[in-house]
Amino acid sequence: MSNYKIIFTGPVGAGKTTAISALSDIPVVATDANATDMTRERKETTTVAMDYGMMVLEGEERIHLYGTPGQERFDFMWDILTQGGLGLVLLLDNTRADPFQDMRFFLDAFKDFIAESKLAVGVTQMDLKATPTLDEYHAELQKLNINPPLFEIDARREQDVSRLVEALLFSLDPWLGE
Repeated sequence: MSNYKIIFTGPVGAGKTTAISALSDIPVVATDANATDMTRERKETTTVAMDYGMMVLEGEERIHLYGTPGQERFDFMWDILTQGGLGLVLLLDNTRADPFQDMRFFLDAFKDFIAESKLAVGVTQMDLKATPTLDEYHAELQKLNINPPLFEIDARREQDVSRLVEALLFSLDPWLGE
């Protein structure tokens, strides 16, 4: 039996818990607490330690899915959760005031982990706010000399999140599909 680990990160409200719930074959372990700061303006609860789910693949392979807290004050968990991880899924909420600033922040915060693993980026809430576009995200990523798989996703849809994780896995090993 093989075990692998993928980390989901991004700002508060980007859909990390929801995305893990969409993929997990087990009930998701969530460490949500009532939001007591400015996060409360976006949602009632927030992740304070981690989210955990698991996908069971053929051959008894397991992909463990860990979601980080989105608030910087819980960043001590980020290094703990990335240990042993294969790659990072960065979720960005297109309705936030400056999603490019969020993107740069998380890319910088996880730069060491990204350097030794792989990255895939999913943009959520594009149905509510169409700009910036995926082309604009590509341009911003190219300015940073980063070219990860990038998708518009609905974190509630298993198919969308699965496509993002598959792109991450294929970037790790292009021969996976054979």
